[in-house]
Amino acid sequence: MKILVINGPNINMFGIREPEHYGKETYADLVKKIEGYCAEKNIYCECFQSNHEGELVDRIQQAYGCFDAIVINPAAYTHTSVAILDAVKSVSIPTVEVHISRVEEREEFRQISYIRQAAVKTITGLGTDGYLRAVDFLAEYIG
Repeated sequence: MKILVINGPNINMFGIREPEHYGKETYADLVKKIEGYCAEKNIYCECFQSNHEGELVDRIQQAYGCFDAIVINPAAYTHTSVAILDAVKSVSIPTVEVHISRVEEREEFRQISYIRQAAVKTITGLGTDGYLRAVDFLAEYIG
């Protein structure tokens, strides 16, 4: 199984940005955690992060025919990007939406998720362990 893990804007600032919401793990810590977990389960994974919407859309499109599943934390683009939603819909790859914080308990604008319309599951509020739960879910979902 091959999983593409995509992270949107400002996730490269983990460990610095609002630790009360996102914790103290760095982005490098997150990648190491995901890669190690996938290796233990004999799952190939590739992690990608960008602060640019078009690059995220390009990477989703490039996943077509190459990956079995996507784990995505679109970050701020969750609430604004029809382009990312359309990209996920266009490739028809099972996708899990992940958020570090419990977005449903935060600001009103964070209650809107465009990507959720195309996701097979949404995981929120588990910190970086949410990515691992997404991998587990997708492994079972794809079987």
